[in-house]
Amino acid sequence: MPICKAIWTDGVRFLHTSSSGHALVTDAPETVGGGNSAPTPMELVLHALIGCQGVDLAMMLNKMKQPFTNLEITAEAERRDEHPRIYKNIALHVTIRGEVSEKKLLRAMDLSLNTYCSVAGMIQDTTAITQTHTILK
Repeated sequence: MPICKAIWTDGVRFLHTSSSGHALVTDAPETVGGGNSAPTPMELVLHALIGCQGVDLAMMLNKMKQPFTNLEITAEAERRDEHPRIYKNIALHVTIRGEVSEKKLLRAMDLSLNTYCSVAGMIQDTTAITQTHTILK
């Protein structure tokens, strides 16, 4: 079972460690009392989502024998005004370079978002997630 720990360092900055042996830092913007020295926890949610989708897409496209030389995923999100300030909408955009079939890319994107990506599965009931793509040759 994964175990994560957050240790306060100063201000509202924390050092996070995981049972897999990795570490990262979170902070908050200066406007809310942070030092703006690291990603916010809410930014990490977006990083988790696009990281999860990236792993899924790379694995599926390789399995589908779709040669690509670059894969980039961006997330643009809008938060609620009221607390808790969860994401209302997240727009994902996949940019891929290579000889990739659009049909297979769309299938992989759909499978990732709606079947395999655990992060998406955790937030889809409260957040509208849309996807677009660009294929570069």
